Amino acid sequence: MNRRRQYPDTLIRTIRDDQASGAAQLAMTALQGVQSWLEQTAVSAHELETALSELERARPSMVALANAIARCRTRFGHGPDLDNVSAEAVPIVAGVLLELSQASDQVARHAADLVPAGARLLTHSRSSQILALFRQLRARQCPFSVICTQSGPGNEGFTLAKELDELGVEVTLITDAQLGLFAPEASVAVVGCDTWLADQHFVNKSGSYLLALAARDQDIPLWVLADSFKDSKDTRRSVTLEEMPPKAIGAPTGEHIRVRNICFEPVPVRMITARISEQGVSWFPAGPVP
Repeated sequence: MNRRRQYPDTLIRTIRDDQASGAAQLAMTALQGVQSWLEQTAVSAHELETALSELERARPSMVALANAIARCRTRFGHGPDLDNVSAEAVPIVAGVLLELSQASDQVARHAADLVPAGARLLTHSRSSQILALFRQLRARQCPFSVICTQSGPGNEGFTLAKELDELGVEVTLITDAQLGLFAPEASVAVVGCDTWLADQHFVNKSGSYLLALAARDQDIPLWVLADSFKDSKDTRRSVTLEEMPPKAIGAPTGEHIRVRNICFEPVPVRMITARISEQGVSWFPAGPVP
């Protein structure tokens, strides 16, 4: 039993500890790990369900992971006591993985259709769907540049800046505190989404609300890239906002100092211009922006 559980336990820790990847990438990493485990090991129905449940609990703010797992579950036809469901489950997991990948590609294509030549895009944190947009623009040979924030305390912006550099894209890397200063230089602001809530809010890396405020003040369009795997029944009152260890901030300690490191925040959709999903573009307020 220990040998059979070793790999999913490692995968669960990987998903739990990964603070650099966005929701879509985490969901894909999780399902790729599950598929690999099933391909290598005879897994019982009970073991598979236990691993999937633990993966769900590992990152409660990342609804794409839970939705991908739920989509797999609805297609599993096995009973709870079967000793080996690997052969049945592998193509199902592979199919959901393909749907995740295709959704991300479709989002990137819809978003790229909206980006004018020579645009300067302002973004916060590192989203795999935002990176897919940048790659799509490069593939189309559409000239553009990027302003990206450091995205502390995890500094995901550092990773994004390196990826853009490797793509040959000009990128200006700024601290989060400079959002308001550089927003007037942007043509459009674009962010990813970890969860699209049922009460007209979306959840993304903390700092996204400040970006939305800066974009609105400067009359800059703000697009949110969010495929349907991000849709949740939760509201901003019920959603879990993950809080990471305070030590990541590097703050001083003291008897009267309380350090908080809440990594995600809800942003009202009234602050945005458009949601771009695999189905296309939804404008806020309703109707195309002139």
